Amino acid sequence: MAKKRRTSSPAQQQPPTSPANAGTPLSNATAAGAQPTAGADTPPLFDKRNLDNSPISLPLLAEIDKNAQNDKAFADGASGKLEAIFDIIIDVNLEYAGGRREARTVLWNQIEQLPGVTKTSGAATPPAQPAAQPAQPPSPPDDSRFQGIHAAKSMYSQQYLFGRLTAQNIRAIVRDCEEKRRKGGSSASPLYRVWLDHAVQVFTNKSISTVKADAARNAFGTLGKDIVWAVADTGVDGKHPHFKLYDNLGLDAPLEHRDFTPDSISQPHSADQACTDKMGHGTHVAGIIAGYFTTQRPTDKDGNPLTAPQRIEALVQRRDESGNQNPATLKDITTMSGMAPACKILSLKVLDDSGRGNASNLIAALEYIQELNGDGRRIRIHGVNLSVGYDFEPKWFACGQSPLCIEVNRLVRSGVVVVVAAGNTGYGQIQSAAKGPTPAGLDLTINDPGNADLAITVGSTHRDMPHVYGVSYFSSKGPTGDGRLKPDLVAPGEKIISCASGDSAEGAAEATTDNAIVAKYKEDSGTSMAAPHVSGVIAAFLSARREFVGQPEAVKDIFLSTATDLKRAVYFQGKGLVDLMRAIQSV
Repeated sequence: MAKKRRTSSPAQQQPPTSPANAGTPLSNATAAGAQPTAGADTPPLFDKRNLDNSPISLPLLAEIDKNAQNDKAFADGASGKLEAIFDIIIDVNLEYAGGRREARTVLWNQIEQLPGVTKTSGAATPPAQPAAQPAQPPSPPDDSRFQGIHAAKSMYSQQYLFGRLTAQNIRAIVRDCEEKRRKGGSSASPLYRVWLDHAVQVFTNKSISTVKADAARNAFGTLGKDIVWAVADTGVDGKHPHFKLYDNLGLDAPLEHRDFTPDSISQPHSADQACTDKMGHGTHVAGIIAGYFTTQRPTDKDGNPLTAPQRIEALVQRRDESGNQNPATLKDITTMSGMAPACKILSLKVLDDSGRGNASNLIAALEYIQELNGDGRRIRIHGVNLSVGYDFEPKWFACGQSPLCIEVNRLVRSGVVVVVAAGNTGYGQIQSAAKGPTPAGLDLTINDPGNADLAITVGSTHRDMPHVYGVSYFSSKGPTGDGRLKPDLVAPGEKIISCASGDSAEGAAEATTDNAIVAKYKEDSGTSMAAPHVSGVIAAFLSARREFVGQPEAVKDIFLSTATDLKRAVYFQGKGLVDLMRAIQSV
């Protein structure tokens, strides 16, 4: 029997098709009548059409609409005009009579018959599991004009196809599938919905005491030993000294670091590419979770040092007497430690060197974790940190039901803890009749995939004085668009010092003349820094309370019930500040 799709609102149900409109070209979000408007001093009016079912998601329709004039000029033969191409996620119909795998095959083949589409070798029978990586991946075609299926990413998913198509080709696919649905019912169409493949972005020493990770380490030995945590980000610098002592990036087969940023028909790059980080964000995040570096040198029985000198140099920002921001290098730090220093890190590179990437990269990475864990049969990856995401617009679809949120919930149900940054969109402007645009804190600003119900969504607080300063002004605030409590917890996210890599390491250290090993660190802020505090704390917890491995929902309940109340509004702080000591002692 075909598996039924879970829905949470009418906007998520299978779109019916009536004879009156079947077979007609799909219109965009603003074509069916005049769009309600609002005056300069009044908020936008409620548009009931946002609740209408559509096989093309509202954000994708909006993007198509934005490019409609350009596409018309292209169709009319205007010189210098190119037809817009959209990154998309194709969601197959789980009720398709031939099954999910057959639905993927039908859609894949149908897409390859469209004009301008690059054909992928072997696409007629897309594999259920990723193929082995070739030693030398083929070079992809010109990225900017590529149309077709991203075979490398699509191989990781059994439910989605990831690709790029023009509006004309998107509508052709949808029109054909809707005609099949009209004639044969819901099980006759292989397509459920076409989503916009949203661009995701990053959410960008003393804090270890704030969450009591140091106290727990002394009392319970919570080093994170034998725990593996995935970091889906810009990569992790495998050469950083912070990860050497515990060999944090050294993994046993079948675990392998993976790069999901290559596009089109090329296979994912090797593990080496995933262990580089030009932007530095992923390395900074990983350094908060795990790793350890100290300037104290081991000595022999006579007190002679056995290693070269070791130094820590951290780049921070300071303001002078005129208020100008100037970089400064701290050289008096002796030890830097992650929350769970011995925890292993699996690097999943989902953002490129400029910090750009799509939701499909992230979905493919989550499905790779499922594969490594045997879909929950053997837990090798215990958790994943997602300090990336995108803004959520409540009118797009039922909150927490985007393809990315669905994959997060599915991963949690398979036994993996998923920790997500809430986002940095909790501050903006409101329109005041008296003052005009006025800076203000904003609610309902939790980013996807932080809206996923089963994720542990983390907001930001002060590094070492959370009771005094409370929740960071920039931290995204709840509730979710459908009224659920988020964020779940808060953790330190202001001016956090962690590993520097790539461009972020420039200026973080001076040249040495004594062959010293210099570990470079830098200061950064955001819920991107708060989330890995929680990831590291949970990794430490699982290393001491192994009976909770594979029980992420129980782990979430423990940490929410033992969080320290900061006496702030629940939609700011969730249940409060994460507290490792209280969590361990509660069980």
